[in-house]
Formats: sequence, structure tokens, C-alpha cells
Amino acid sequence: MNVFLYVLDTLADWEIGYLTAEINSGRYLKKNIEKPKIIKVGKNLSPIKTMGGMEATPDIAVKELKMQKGDLLILPGAEAWLNGNNDEILNFVRENIEKDITIAAICGATIAMANFGLLDGIKHTSNDLGFLKMVCPNYKGESNYCNQPAASEKNVITASGIAPLEFAYEVFKKTTVMENAVIEAWYNLYKTQDGKFFLELMELLK
Repeated sequence: MNVFLYVLDTLADWEIGYLTAEINSGRYLKKNIEKPKIIKVGKNLSPIKTMGGMEATPDIAVKELKMQKGDLLILPGAEAWLNGNNDEILNFVRENIEKDITIAAICGATIAMANFGLLDGIKHTSNDLGFLKMVCPNYKGESNYCNQPAASEKNVITASGIAPLEFAYEVFKKTTVMENAVIEAWYNLYKTQDGKFFLELMELLK
């Protein structure tokens, strides 16, 4: 499995932190799989600067993006989603959303997808339904909106910008890069800060 991370200016660093750290380190992933490679995808190959001031240079441009069965595309939140300059990646999603890949969008990316009509027919969430309706004139998915931190249906995962942990949890479940018991112990550790889940996690990794 390859992991493609779309990078754009004002990317919200914290929203993908759990995901990228665990995938890149591989510390809790299944031992019998090849560690996924994170490939940064940009509108072009120019460096971007995150909301936290970190600079990242794309590995490939959107026009070079090709995904295979089982791959993951992460669309992080960013203020720049609202400027209308990311239609190329949204068109890629439109053309590939029915394929056997996983598309995971959080915060501003869910707003861009909603305005592109990509969430109308599936269960989804975002930062707030009222805000979504206000800023997305093309949105017609209100009946499928879920008032919860993260939602998953078919191959699409969506999350609020204040739910990076739940976002990662849903992605790990969908992509099965961790054993189920490890996912639950990992999630409960970060959710509750209870040390017993760390001990459980360590036991599972023996």
C-alpha cells in the first residue's frame, strides 16, 4: 500500500499528525506487511508552508498521481482549500472515488469535497453542517451528514478538524495496517491517557 498525502499551503499540521507519525515510524503496524511509503503530492513541485510554519516539498505533482488498489489518499485541512486553486486534486478524486482506494479527508478538505458534490451520496461529516451549507453552494448532502467527529462509508473517510485522533482511528481500521486489537489499544491510550492501555499495547506487540 502506498500513502499519498496532498500538501498545500496552510496545511493544518495537527490534523494528520497521528496518521503520518504512525505510518512513517511503523512502530505499531503489522509485522508481516511492508511499511507503507508516504508520498507527498502537490499542485506542482513548489514547496509549501504549513500552518505551523513547516516547509514541505512535494514528491510528485497531481498530474503524476496514479493510485492502485488498496492505496490511501489523505486530504488534510488547510485554509487554502477555500481559494479554489485545488480543483485538480478534487477532479482526481471525482474520477477515482468509485475505485478500490481509500480517500480520507479532514476539516477544510471535507468542505472542498462537499462543494464539489463528492459527499452528497455517502455518510459524511465536517466541521459543522450549518457552516457547510453556508459556504458550499453546490452541497446537497444534508441528509447524509453525521454530527460526529469522524464518519466512514464505503471507501471515504471524513472528519472534523478537531478530531485528528478519530480521523486516524477510522483510517487505520479501514486500511487494516494495524491488528484490530492494536488499533483499539492505541486509540484508547490517546483518548483516555490511561496507562493501562499503554501496557496493553506493549503486550500486544510482543
